[in-house]
Amino acid sequence: MDDADSPAVDSKLVRRLIAGEFAVTAEITPPVAAGPQPLLDKAMTLKDCVDAVNVTDGASARVHMSSTASGAILAANGIEPVVQFTCRDRNRIAILSDLLGAGAQGIHNLLMLTGDDPTKGDQPDAKPVFDFQSADLIRIARQMTDQGALPSTGAKVKGDNVEPGTRPIDTPPQFFVGAADTPTAEANEKWITGLRGKIKTGAQFIQTQLCYDMDIVRGYAELLEEKGFSEHLFVLIGNGPLLSAKSAIWMRDNLWGVAMPDSVIQRLEDADDPKAEGIKLCVDQMQEMADIPGISGVHLMAPINTSSIPGVIAAAGINNRS
Repeated sequence: MDDADSPAVDSKLVRRLIAGEFAVTAEITPPVAAGPQPLLDKAMTLKDCVDAVNVTDGASARVHMSSTASGAILAANGIEPVVQFTCRDRNRIAILSDLLGAGAQGIHNLLMLTGDDPTKGDQPDAKPVFDFQSADLIRIARQMTDQGALPSTGAKVKGDNVEPGTRPIDTPPQFFVGAADTPTAEANEKWITGLRGKIKTGAQFIQTQLCYDMDIVRGYAELLEEKGFSEHLFVLIGNGPLLSAKSAIWMRDNLWGVAMPDSVIQRLEDADDPKAEGIKLCVDQMQEMADIPGISGVHLMAPINTSSIPGVIAAAGINNRS
């Protein structure tokens, strides 16, 4: 990323990325709980081994503790969060209010997403909102940070420092804004247009869908460089320790966008200890990705295997997380 594009946000994740070191983030799903301890029990295992911990926003369209509240709890306990925001559940008043609240809690890192189909979750009668698209969330979060203002079509301009159609923010947030992508080794117009649009609206980093196909990762990195996207974005590839061939097949068949080659499934099937082999596979792929130009880090996802992540990072031996 060019210096002109480098964010000035004071966060551990940003410092790691700007330094050109291989960043490591991990993802947890907030619990169905009205107290902080179940969340902290999951997150504390990651505290000293990752640069930031993602908290999901109604993942799989299911009810969990809100991502903003979860992020605030993590931040208050010395764990840097990446707070996910989806467009699915809130209108613009609620989303803008939550963004202000996130900033007030010292949250810097945001990942803007569309959100899963509510009919597939545990509240199938829920009304989807989609007042914004993910590109809108990216643009607005950057506007709040860079201009100290939020959109308000009814705002009255007072003085020279307020742009038409905005309201000034007392103590603006400092957001580092991310988007999602699915790795591809073949350029197509839809992918090019989509990623170019995310850059135009202000995305600063990417966390991708799970990709266990290293040929795709290498091809993706080459495309990022070739199209000039690497000059504007830090890119973290989705990965994580697999439990078994059965779980790998389920992910391939049921999770949109997951790249799971037959060779990975065969490796797990042939292993005497599939869980240990899944950890070794993740370590091998992390080490390989750390040497690929254009790849800034890895985003580890293991919803029912979070406890394996510290061991994976230690075995990979990538950077010192302190």
